[in-house]
Amino acid sequence: MKKDFKILSNNFKGPLNLYLTISSGQTSQPAWLKKNGYFHEMIIVDDKPCLIKIKSGNLEGPLEVITESSEKFEIKAIKNQINEIFGLNDNLDKLYEFLLNDPKLEPTIEFCRGLRLFKAHNPFECLIASISSANNSIIRWNRSIQLMKEKWGNEYQFPSGKFYIFPDPEKILQVPEHEVEELEICGGEKNLEECVNNLKSCGVGYRGKYIKQAARMVTKEINFNEVMKMGYGEAFQALLQIPGVGPKVADCILLYGFGMEEAFPVDIWIKRIICELYFNGKEVSVPKIRLFGIEQFGEYAGYVQLYLFHYARKSGLLEKLRPRNKL
Repeated sequence: MKKDFKILSNNFKGPLNLYLTISSGQTSQPAWLKKNGYFHEMIIVDDKPCLIKIKSGNLEGPLEVITESSEKFEIKAIKNQINEIFGLNDNLDKLYEFLLNDPKLEPTIEFCRGLRLFKAHNPFECLIASISSANNSIIRWNRSIQLMKEKWGNEYQFPSGKFYIFPDPEKILQVPEHEVEELEICGGEKNLEECVNNLKSCGVGYRGKYIKQAARMVTKEINFNEVMKMGYGEAFQALLQIPGVGPKVADCILLYGFGMEEAFPVDIWIKRIICELYFNGKEVSVPKIRLFGIEQFGEYAGYVQLYLFHYARKSGLLEKLRPRNKL
């Protein structure tokens, strides 16, 4: 079953830069596959698989959407999913009013116009992606998540090709952490170099043990549906119980996975950016930077973090803040 439709710009407030949103490295999910001018991804709609192909000609839309599925869907259900994933319900006009009132944030608009939150369509995938992103490059963690999907996720065939859903926690618990564990499980029936069906083979390194522990917590101790119903502060504390989830990763999950836009993820780069812009370069601790961001930017904290990082990458500020080797 194939359906084509458009989402007109009057259905969302402010511009949308689809490419920038998808490719900005948000840890909700890897970037969607781009093919023949469309971004492709399989999502679950009403508990059924549906391939979404989406493109936009300019910042003002419209969004052109093609769906493929063996199941029948209401267009409204698919539109609701797209609205949620691409933050189309977020009012960017209001955001830009807020940014314009702060001289330090105003320059971000030029570099980030149309950049929206790229929200998770699979919260558990967002959890594992956020853990995998710690001290890692965007390219590497994207590749790791994609490999996990291809190795252990359910495969679905569409006219446009094969796509995979991210494996559920129960499946991840069955996966060996590294090649030695895989060798032990197979009883030595293959050589060590042939053991490529483990988490380490996906390039997650030391994070493999955290991924296994996180899967165990989600299946036995933490109900993601309950966390999504909590207020921001309570949800933040709940996620910190998961091994491998520190304050930055917890805020990433809450922002990109659960859409809690008051979250303010702080890594070493955001710390340096905030210190440079708001503290005259003075050294301030990560916890204090996080609280500053939450209090200073309020409901726009998540967007400010996203915009500041992209602005710093593209404007040269990030390079300026990079530590130099002393002679």
